[in-house]
Amino acid sequence: VQLQASGGGLVQAGESLTLSCAASGRPFSDYIMGWFRRAPGKEREFVAAISWNGGTTYYEDSVKGRFTISRDNAKDTLYLQMNSLKPDDSAVYYCAASIATIPPDLRGSNYESEYDDWGPGTLVTVSS
Repeated sequence: VQLQASGGGLVQAGESLTLSCAASGRPFSDYIMGWFRRAPGKEREFVAAISWNGGTTYYEDSVKGRFTISRDNAKDTLYLQMNSLKPDDSAVYYCAASIATIPPDLRGSNYESEYDDWGPGTLVTVSS
């Protein structure tokens, strides 16, 4: 599947931003989807994942309660609603798709190696 993330930008601390990831090439509902991010000088890290039908989600601890992952299978689109943004959230955000290796309970969805396809990323900068 081809992925294209969008919606990044420059915001101030405390503000909100919503990222989108448009998918094409294969039925979107076949995939478990995830968001990852890479801050300058750091390794890429897991942010959130969502099951095929959106019924199960999983978050990295530092974004729990602030970020919400969702999907619209009719529109082949993944979302990441980010509230109460902090400077530490500044990073390039990537969406990723997993076709077969992650179980429905999303165990292992925090590992990059479980994902098959990646988008090019969108930059989020949060100023203090």
